[in-house]
Amino acid sequence: MASHPEQTRGRSAPGTRVVAIGGGTGLSTLLNGLKHYTLHVGDDPPPGPFISDLTAVVTVSDDGGSSGRLRRELGMLPPGDVRNCLVALSEDENLISKLFQHRFSSSGDLEGHNFGNLFLAALTHVTGDFAEAVRVSSKILAIRGQIFPSTVSNVSLVATLADGRRVHGETRITASRTAIKKLALSPRSARPLPKALEAIEEADLILLGPGSLYTSILPNLLIPQIAHAIARSRAPRVYVANLMTQPGETSGYALADHLRAIRQHTPRRVIDWVVANRQPISSDVARRYRAQGSEPVSVNLGDLQKLGYRVVLDNLLEEHGVIRHNPTRLSQLLFEEFLSRHPPEP
Repeated sequence: MASHPEQTRGRSAPGTRVVAIGGGTGLSTLLNGLKHYTLHVGDDPPPGPFISDLTAVVTVSDDGGSSGRLRRELGMLPPGDVRNCLVALSEDENLISKLFQHRFSSSGDLEGHNFGNLFLAALTHVTGDFAEAVRVSSKILAIRGQIFPSTVSNVSLVATLADGRRVHGETRITASRTAIKKLALSPRSARPLPKALEAIEEADLILLGPGSLYTSILPNLLIPQIAHAIARSRAPRVYVANLMTQPGETSGYALADHLRAIRQHTPRRVIDWVVANRQPISSDVARRYRAQGSEPVSVNLGDLQKLGYRVVLDNLLEEHGVIRHNPTRLSQLLFEEFLSRHPPEP
């Protein structure tokens, strides 16, 4: 059972609308579990709660690998994080995953690209619009949800490091191994996709994370209209904590430090609840991660409560050579705590 210092109060009604905001493998892991609480096309609604609308709002600041190459060569938005979400929400996940994640290894122009990125690049060219390409892809794959880029502006990240240097671009920021003092978008005038904003405004539950703090979570919140929409929402706003720190980005960060960084970058409060792991990591795996400069994210309930957050702890760990959230248990916990209970009194 989950443990938490307070009685959990979530919102509950058949046909709950859930918005998950982030990027990278963390968002796709979350979606992979949540999709099982949605309906198949043609199914009758069950008597109890279910997710009627599952929406992913995805960061588009990646500039490395296949996504970065397509971004530079074709002038399109980076498709990698969107591709992972399409795979996670697809009905026939095994087949689609093999197809969309297939990476070309032969020498030549295709080397290093994967099919899913090229598929989105081709549809962007055909439709003339990245967001439309994502919509068409979602329809073709019959995904159980919808996916929106947080913006269709060609944005880049700019980090001011603890030593005063300014670093441009996600790849360089991740590789810097120096603590980040402040993050910004370039251009600062980037505007959100209207449908992403609409989904947030209509949501019954808003989820942030798991994912890289500075390169998956904050890029979405740096778009002022998105941060304001979350701040205005009366839905439970839940931060799903990372399992491990990231070298450079969050070295030495406890969970409270992650939340302080989010507060520093958003003018108004955007999080009410925190969901975090309490399951110990095996010593061998922990030793291997430690050698790479990564430690388990420490959870101090006292610090979190002083900051005004309500906390839910559970065993959320899955180890298969690498450390990941267990998508089944994570989604089950979120459903139990925030979707299957009666809504709070107004």
